[in-house]
Amino acid sequence: MDPAEWRLELATPDHSIAEFTYPQVLQMPRETLSMDVHCVTGWSRRNTKFQGFMLREFLAHHEIEIPLTCAFVRFLAYSARGHDTSIPLAMALDEAWLIHSQDGFPLPHAHGFPLRVVVPSRYFYKSLKWVKRIEFLEEDRLGFWERTTGYHNEADPWKEQRLDATRFSSREECESFKQLPNFDAYRHIDGDPRVIVRANFSAWDPQTRDLSGLHLKSCDFSHANFKGVNFQHANLTFGKFKGADLTGADFFGADLEGCDFSGAILDDTRLERNFLSAARFFKRTRVAGETDGLKSWAGLKVTHPDGLLEDQEAYLKSLGVLV
Repeated sequence: MDPAEWRLELATPDHSIAEFTYPQVLQMPRETLSMDVHCVTGWSRRNTKFQGFMLREFLAHHEIEIPLTCAFVRFLAYSARGHDTSIPLAMALDEAWLIHSQDGFPLPHAHGFPLRVVVPSRYFYKSLKWVKRIEFLEEDRLGFWERTTGYHNEADPWKEQRLDATRFSSREECESFKQLPNFDAYRHIDGDPRVIVRANFSAWDPQTRDLSGLHLKSCDFSHANFKGVNFQHANLTFGKFKGADLTGADFFGADLEGCDFSGAILDDTRLERNFLSAARFFKRTRVAGETDGLKSWAGLKVTHPDGLLEDQEAYLKSLGVLV
């Protein structure tokens, strides 16, 4: 994003209120925000220092009047996928920041340059990167991650509000799902996939090997028979694959953030272009010096991973599977 072309627009859904250039934004008095960042995938970064200014100060400085009927604020990004998120207006005025720097330097592009939102009390997916528009709404609208992957709309880390989606009401309902011959009905509901959370799929041997595009989050897949299963572009965030047989499984483009593969069989498994933030292929046991790693990995290839923890990357390199 060229800062000379970047603009920040304040608006309602019906009309524009004001527009600002990057130099105009930088004219605001600069303050430092020190906070702990909490990611929905489970990691935290303590005492992170951002520089910018509070949203309420920006609005007051430019004498922006918010319509009295508005109760929510929506942030929209310069993003090919149309990222957005929303929070209550009261929360936005109480704690939201507009951030242009981190540790005294301009934000890297990957972290939101030229400007991002930071909402300290929420999981970090509420802190939108590459912000281009701030909308004042009368009614709330679910954001990109809330809408497409079932992330919780309130996102309070102290309440562990990570997911807000379908949960099976009984063991029988879960078993009926597992016996389905295909899952087309779960891939697209009104244009978006249906999100299943916290289901017990342990020892599952699906009738079909096509589980591509499904959103099965925080589910237990331990000891499942997933030989040759197509998981392409599935969202399996926080999945537990302990002891699962993933021989020949194809995870191309799947979201595997927070997944636990320790003890799994990954022979000839394809892990390519995956989100792997907080994912674990080995973990330390309670016995000092001992670890619980992959059971088998012959032919495993891990290519173009995104977000691997340093110790997990080192482990995969030691196995010779990180291409």
